Amino acid sequence: MIDFQSKAHEIAAAVRGGRISATEALRVSLARIEATNATLNAFTAVTSERARARAAAIDQAHDEGKTLGPLAGVPFAVKNLFDVAGLSTLAGSKINRDDPPARADATLVQRLEAAGAILVGALNMGEYAYDFTGENIHYGPSRNPHDPTCMSGGSSGGSGTSVAAGMVPLALGSDTNGSIRVPSSLCGLFGLKPTFGRLSRHGSFLFVADLDHLGPMARSATDLALSYDAMQGPDENDSWCAQRPVEPVTAKLDGGIDGLRIAVADDYFMVLGDPEVHEAVAAFAKALKTERRITIPEAGRGRAAAYVITTVEGANLHRERLKTRANDFDPAVRDRFLAGLMLPSDWLVQAHRFRAWYRARVAEVFRDVDIILAPATPRVAPKLGQVMMTLNGAEMPVRANLGLFTQPISAIGLPVVTAPYAERAGKLPIGVQIIAAPWKEELALRVARHLETIGIAASKAV
Repeated sequence: MIDFQSKAHEIAAAVRGGRISATEALRVSLARIEATNATLNAFTAVTSERARARAAAIDQAHDEGKTLGPLAGVPFAVKNLFDVAGLSTLAGSKINRDDPPARADATLVQRLEAAGAILVGALNMGEYAYDFTGENIHYGPSRNPHDPTCMSGGSSGGSGTSVAAGMVPLALGSDTNGSIRVPSSLCGLFGLKPTFGRLSRHGSFLFVADLDHLGPMARSATDLALSYDAMQGPDENDSWCAQRPVEPVTAKLDGGIDGLRIAVADDYFMVLGDPEVHEAVAAFAKALKTERRITIPEAGRGRAAAYVITTVEGANLHRERLKTRANDFDPAVRDRFLAGLMLPSDWLVQAHRFRAWYRARVAEVFRDVDIILAPATPRVAPKLGQVMMTLNGAEMPVRANLGLFTQPISAIGLPVVTAPYAERAGKLPIGVQIIAAPWKEELALRVARHLETIGIAASKAV
């Protein structure tokens, strides 16, 4: 039997083995959505009719003796910036409601369904992905299942909420500056931001083309690996990933960590953040038997470069909307875009130049280490509506600084697994970034799986 706490790989194994039907797995998911979504506000659309037809087809294939895919019968949902046939691609906005429905599913949706998964709907998010909080003035905030008075994190807030609440065992989000890793940390999930260019972005509403990543969020490292493998592969519709070969990781997931050179990020990553954040990193380091520390050079300036690129390129994408429908934006989002339109062009040029220099310096660091551990967020989930937070005695804006530790990594497209620290009974979750060199997702996933196996990293639906 399965219930709302079951993980994706457990559901798929049960469906393939005939212990449950895909229809029953879907029933559990839809019942959980019905019971919890009114409070938690994760979904903006539930595609139940489509999902039931898909589940029936999987059950028929099983009855006919056909081989089912690795994600057979697994319900999943996607941030509403993914195209879903028949739905307008909202990207968290009021303006996009007027767009015609998508005619086809995004590439990653197609690939997950080809592996047997069942799409159950579209998820709430920060407007146009310019958000770290999970709050949306048009559709309401997605709430943290561990405490519904708290933020889920953003901008993939609905993705984090839906998985942490057990509505679905798997969800897709996007990550430009931390939008998979922040909600994964605040909601207590495993999340994967792949290398920039690894997974196709075709059929998604972009925020910043130079920084956008798509990836999964789940309650186990195994589920991340299964979904990641299902979504890999070249896509002629996305030139960034057109040449990347498939490099499966699921079969290697339990390969262990012997021989891996693991270090903790020092300096910038230790200056700010609540003590419990750094306690989580220290616990991971102890479990991995490393005392080594390294410096990611100029991480603060890397974050600054990401800010400039985000603001200017994001604003340029929305230039016409800002001219004609400025009052239909969230004012906090609109004003940052307007600021981006006014920045001098040489700022953007210099930001890209620095980013190239920074990428080369970090590549040098990875000659000596395989994995870097760093905090995912500077604190646990703030209260909904909270504007300021205190870090090390300094008052800082919440919206801008929940991505304090994720932005320097996004700037250069490194693969990262966020893993939840397990020793948090009765407390709000916190996560740790497991960072690898470009195209080395396997290593980050192996470390996450090892930490999960020994019980230091764990996630469950609440």
